[in-house]
Amino acid sequence: MREMLIGAAKAGAFEPRWSARVLEEWRRAALKHGETAGLQVESEALFLKIAFPNASVQIAKDQQARFWLPDPSDIHVLAAAVIGGADGIVTLNNKDFPEDILAEECLTRVNPDALLVGIWQTDPDMVTTLAQEVLDKANQLSNKLWTVKALMKKARLHRLGAALSKA
Repeated sequence: MREMLIGAAKAGAFEPRWSARVLEEWRRAALKHGETAGLQVESEALFLKIAFPNASVQIAKDQQARFWLPDPSDIHVLAAAVIGGADGIVTLNNKDFPEDILAEECLTRVNPDALLVGIWQTDPDMVTTLAQEVLDKANQLSNKLWTVKALMKKARLHRLGAALSKA
């Protein structure tokens, strides 16, 4: 999923925004899979900082104080979206990002699969090429020969996988 979203952003389909804490949480989660995974995430995070120099949103503690979400540990995501001028938050976490709260901040909650299907409908060649690159990389790194539909399903991009496999 991350490869598809970042690839679409690199192609200019949307401008990502995140807090430094998002990258730190990603790094900590990767460390659970071993030191090598942590190092890989650190190098990928550095790449993201270079590729998207305007994506990282600086948030002061007093700026976060005015926001509320059911899970207080997600407030930095909402703050980064608002302060960074985003239109929405791309997430699978519907429970902790209620649409009514996001609407108060003029934000929408966007499912990653729906976002990528929408981008595919606008620019099918770009998304098809990106999916093929991600598929080639997955096949190279794994001991399994993936199909685009199976890989997108594993990435929780069911609708995109179905659309790409029919194209």
